[in-house]
Amino acid sequence: MILYQLQCDNRHEFEAWFRDSNAFQTQSKRKLLSCPACGSTKVSKALMAPRIGRKTNSEAGYANETAEMAESRIRVTQEMTELKDKLAEIQREVEANCDYVGREFAEEARKIHYGETDVRGIYGETTSDESEALKDEGIEFTSIPWLPKENA
Repeated sequence: MILYQLQCDNRHEFEAWFRDSNAFQTQSKRKLLSCPACGSTKVSKALMAPRIGRKTNSEAGYANETAEMAESRIRVTQEMTELKDKLAEIQREVEANCDYVGREFAEEARKIHYGETDVRGIYGETTSDESEALKDEGIEFTSIPWLPKENA
């Protein structure tokens, strides 16, 4: 697993784990990565300082790890799993109860906001510029990171 520091086109920085460098490139090309702050799918690797440590002969690579460090690593892993499960639950609820409007999200949100169409839950994609314009108009919405579908 590789931990990358990522940055969206709005300069929001966040971290993400990948199986290997090819996994990052594949997900990036397919626009499967999104910024948790603004939802932008224009994500690239940010500058990072390498983590250089002593090489160990330990198969797991944690030979010099203290019990406290191991507990912390396990807790973070569990928290990441719980967060992913919660995001998946939110995603299922949105898909079950809202209309998918794709790239027309901004326009549909405006129609609902200005009373041009019935009020209903919608979800879809916007560009960073469209998101800013919606905020400027006082249209309330939120961005959530969207998990890719699991392989069946």
